[in-house]
Amino acid sequence: MIRILLSTCVALIMGCSSSNKDSETVVFAGEIINPTSDQVVLLKGRIKIDSAKLDDNNRFKFKLPSIENGLYHFNLAPEHQYVYLEKGDSLMVRLNTIYFDESLVFSGSNEESNNFLLELFLATEKEDFSMYSEYYELEPLDFIAKIESLKKDKVAKLKELSSENPISKEAIKLLTGSINYTYYRYLEIYPFQHKRKTAEENFHELPKDFYNYRNKVNYDDHTLTYLRPYYDFMKAHFGNLSYMSCKKDCNNAHEDGSRQLHYKKHKLHLIDSLAIEKELRDNLFRNVAFDYLLKKKDAPENTEIFLKEFKKVSKNNMHIEEIENLYQGITNLQPSRVIPNLTVITFDNESRTLTEISANKKVLFYFWSGANKKQYLDIFNRVSILKEKKPDYELIGINIKTDYNEWKNILSSHGVNPASQYHSDDFKELTEKLVLYPMNKAIITNNTVIVDGFSNIYHN
Repeated sequence: MIRILLSTCVALIMGCSSSNKDSETVVFAGEIINPTSDQVVLLKGRIKIDSAKLDDNNRFKFKLPSIENGLYHFNLAPEHQYVYLEKGDSLMVRLNTIYFDESLVFSGSNEESNNFLLELFLATEKEDFSMYSEYYELEPLDFIAKIESLKKDKVAKLKELSSENPISKEAIKLLTGSINYTYYRYLEIYPFQHKRKTAEENFHELPKDFYNYRNKVNYDDHTLTYLRPYYDFMKAHFGNLSYMSCKKDCNNAHEDGSRQLHYKKHKLHLIDSLAIEKELRDNLFRNVAFDYLLKKKDAPENTEIFLKEFKKVSKNNMHIEEIENLYQGITNLQPSRVIPNLTVITFDNESRTLTEISANKKVLFYFWSGANKKQYLDIFNRVSILKEKKPDYELIGINIKTDYNEWKNILSSHGVNPASQYHSDDFKELTEKLVLYPMNKAIITNNTVIVDGFSNIYHN
């Protein structure tokens, strides 16, 4: 029934056009149920290709004269998902934002590739839970057997799919990469998770051929650069390589005070020596920088050394401005600094600054997004507890990545006092200036002056 409805929608939206592989024009259209934004943005990597407004029926349409075959993603703020496109495609997507990934269905040319890619994405989410809850406790050979069994099932499904449908070699490569690198990542993570789950003092001895799959790793594959399983594997892979090689060769020669710096420098140079594809390198270098700057507050002199080393090995990194802004944001949130004077919007659509809001009082700022119902309900419950624990503080919520009217509806439907709630449309500025990583972050001030710029709402 869903396929019949989608076929009808495809005909209506695309004007009864069919896939024409002799033409380079690509039509990508869709229908959004319960839209969270009034436009859909199509990107390839970090590059915006085009945007399309939703019409009165919540439908959108891209008509692209000529594009590169490959993996794209479409954003309907605050959500996003993959779409694989080839020249001549006419592809339709239908989704309900309340169950974004689970409701998403593709129809038209390349529907098989896109639906299978989505199926792999959803399967990985479920398998990740099983890995952490039970599989990482297994002995190495049993773990390998489990991994191979799961992988074999996906490969068989892909083989069956490709035998029954005309799927291009490029699409097969992408789908195969998604399968392989998903299970390669589990193997990279296994030694660390097994040690943690079993509370063993040392890392478990592994079979000599445990890492044989590394011989198949491609560090220079542009087509996979923005494929999530590939990138997640690379992060785990370089984390494993860095830790194990440092453990073996460095003999803890570094002082405790510079241990974090030593390890991150080690990781930077491993990425520099192995990763080839420019965007992959830049993204991995960015990951190391964010991990260093956010997860452990190092001495200022060590941070300066790290940034100097980062710029040395990662020349012309496309993320350098973002990283420098992050560093500046962290600097500006140190104790005794005045909170950044950012503007937010009240329930009555009036502008207020953070310094105005926090003047002459103690304030705990917390942050939430309407995109994650569990997250904001948990935070609302936590705030109710904190009101009892911290009666001398005013608890101020700042909403991000949510439509203004939807934000107001959430507050009203859950009985949240709008006087203590504010909204921001500028997620980028707020994220950079207030360093909103993770979303459970809290900022504590006293008469506009920062007491703790990196608190956590669940640790107060």
